[in-house]
Amino acid sequence: MAAKIYQSPIDEPVLDWKNPNAYAKAEEKFKKELKEFLQARNKTGKNVGEIIRFQVADGYAEYMVASMRPLELVHLNLLDGYQETLVQYMTAKAVQDKIDQQKALEKLFSDNKNNKSK
Repeated sequence: MAAKIYQSPIDEPVLDWKNPNAYAKAEEKFKKELKEFLQARNKTGKNVGEIIRFQVADGYAEYMVASMRPLELVHLNLLDGYQETLVQYMTAKAVQDKIDQQKALEKLFSDNKNNKSK
């Protein structure tokens, strides 16, 4: 079954060119609030609030998991608002694989940082 893609129910932060450093904090706050909103909606759902990313041009298309069954993703319209054209065809298994892959890469690079600092 194909994924359903939704817009965020919470307003995304807007980049203020006069104060671009504040955007990173606003983006993190937005992601935290959206995750809390989705987890309140789906308390027992696996991976709710996890973010999957796809490289697009000079940035990423990002989606937050709202539900695995049925598969529902929320597009994170941040910065350039990139979208992955084939995301609606993903399956729950493909999303789980993407999450597992991203976590393995994060662990690999965090372990690598820890080893260099010793």
